[in-house]
Amino acid sequence: MPNYWLMKSEPDAFSIDDLKRLKHSPWDGVRNYQARNFMREMKEGDLVFFYHSSCTPAGIVGTAKVCKSAYPDHTSWDKNSAYYDAKSTPDSPHWFMVDVEFIEKWPSILTLAELKQNPELTEMLLTKKGSRLSVMPITQSEWEYISTILKK
Repeated sequence: MPNYWLMKSEPDAFSIDDLKRLKHSPWDGVRNYQARNFMREMKEGDLVFFYHSSCTPAGIVGTAKVCKSAYPDHTSWDKNSAYYDAKSTPDSPHWFMVDVEFIEKWPSILTLAELKQNPELTEMLLTKKGSRLSVMPITQSEWEYISTILKK
């Protein structure tokens, strides 16, 4: 059984269209310890809602799957990278990434406001006040419910 996740990206940095064009891509640059810990739990075959953040409107725009489990994020060792971290080394990596593969771009965005209107999603991390993680787990029932909203 796969696990289920929601991963956020700003569309001007990396969008669902970018993933569609590339077919698969590393998900690098995560620099929050809790989000990093979630990524380390991800396994090949896990399913992902792709969420566009820091835009209007913000929301879920498609689906992807994890095609490579967590491994050290080499961008943290690159002094020329925006994601460089002097404390992270190849011998003692602090940051990890996974590879994701495009599945589907949805015909319309499922906005955060729409998600918050659903009583079935009140326990979802995304809909809780102050939740700003870029990577978060979701339950199978949340995945299934959100998937049915799309089919309406």
